[in-house]
Amino acid sequence: MFGVATAWLERSAAEIDSLNVFPVPDGDTGTNMLLTMRSAMAEASRSSKESASSVARAMAHGALMGARGNSGVILSQILRGLAKRLNEKDSLEGSDLVAGLIEGSSLAYKALSRPVEGTILTVIREASAAAQQFSSTNKDLYAIMEVTVNAAKDSVSRTPSLLPVLREAGVVDAGGLGLYVILEGALRFLRGEVEGYEAVEPISAELPRARVLAAERSYGYCTEFIIEGQGLSLDQIRERLEAIGESVLVVGDENTARVHVHTFVPGSAISYATSLGTLHQVKVQNMDEQHEEFIAMQKPSLPQIDIATVAVVSGEGLTEVFRSLGVTAIVPGGQTMNPSTEELLMAVESAPSEKVILLLNDPNVVLAAEQAQGLTAKKVEVVPTESIPQGVAALLAFNYEADLEANVTAMERARASVKTVEVTTAVRSAKFGDLAMEEGQAIAFLDGELMAVGNSMPQVIDEVLSKVDLEESEIVTLYYGADAEGAEAEEIAEAVRQRYPNLEVEVIYGGQPHYKYILSME
Repeated sequence: MFGVATAWLERSAAEIDSLNVFPVPDGDTGTNMLLTMRSAMAEASRSSKESASSVARAMAHGALMGARGNSGVILSQILRGLAKRLNEKDSLEGSDLVAGLIEGSSLAYKALSRPVEGTILTVIREASAAAQQFSSTNKDLYAIMEVTVNAAKDSVSRTPSLLPVLREAGVVDAGGLGLYVILEGALRFLRGEVEGYEAVEPISAELPRARVLAAERSYGYCTEFIIEGQGLSLDQIRERLEAIGESVLVVGDENTARVHVHTFVPGSAISYATSLGTLHQVKVQNMDEQHEEFIAMQKPSLPQIDIATVAVVSGEGLTEVFRSLGVTAIVPGGQTMNPSTEELLMAVESAPSEKVILLLNDPNVVLAAEQAQGLTAKKVEVVPTESIPQGVAALLAFNYEADLEANVTAMERARASVKTVEVTTAVRSAKFGDLAMEEGQAIAFLDGELMAVGNSMPQVIDEVLSKVDLEESEIVTLYYGADAEGAEAEEIAEAVRQRYPNLEVEVIYGGQPHYKYILSME
């Protein structure tokens, strides 16, 4: 049932990704939920027992370890609730489903310190309540699932009325929609509507699992890109790429397809893709190098240190920045590639210290980090940095001679003293308050708040800086991304120097995806 639900979710992942509140190109809710479900199904496929309780426990564990982003962690808690209520059960009955959904809703709410209504939390709560009420007179599993799905659909449609930011953006909650799609896929299985949606073989789109690290093998290249074309067949693309590599993930529709594949011949995958349409966001990473880095990080010969620091970083240049600042270990990740709970846990366990500080640099990694925190015997503190500049400031405040508590306090204070500007391109037309934007326009955010819209990156950067009190600032650091030109970055920096002669302006290649420029003001 959940295998079909996962396959059904795969067909909607790209649509769910697109439901960003802001029209920025880093939507990843659908992908995070899909990879979380894939991890759950991979663990279930390894279960030696076929009872409902054994499979549910395996799914819950797989989902927890593979959980990515806040939506993935919440989904893992829903599956955990189902597993708890299926304890020692051989089969799944209607009453078990109801009890599991209720328990899952409770656990999901407890996972967040500040639950917000109008999200996936509301959808699971209202869907499980409807199932519970209906089950008082009808215990049939199929009938209960049908009521659950209808209630979830209605709840998703109401999310904009509960969360003003959704209403203003004109979208429903992405996580809530993802949960509805999963439940709908389960219902389709119960109806026998599985043709074309059979459970697919589980893939692993994350870094190699801990137990695989000891094996001596080559991993090739992690190759990702987006195809824009007409009449694209996701099944045909998937079939062709499976002949080229493994860990194939293809989501989207007939006009846009997001592709992920592990292959030794990335050129073949890219050449095939170019025959179908225009490529965007092409990324090829050498997994052998990643593998060697993780192996090196785990070697017992590493000298012990009192406190280790682990940071989540995306971008070649930014990785070098954090390494130069003395970070102990880096977990590759960020927008659209949130690391899983297991990846964070691997980094923590591999760190040569019993005390570890995690710098997340993305608010969507917080819940996964908190789950990893509870899975290790080490003393782990999370400094919830929400941007790369906050992470840099926190790392600069780290003192090797201070204890863990003093360092966390100092790093928290440092991150709060930094202002962050992020500049990207709008992926759809939208209106927020007094700001209206067209697809393709430059948009800029100040500490996560949309502040400027314009026809050029330099224009919106200038506009945002004019709204910031720079009297107490001393340094502005401009990190330019993978899609930006160094020459333009230098021109922007020079314009800032001319307008604010008292500021020191630095330009650093970050190589980050999606955001062409990130500015730090300290």
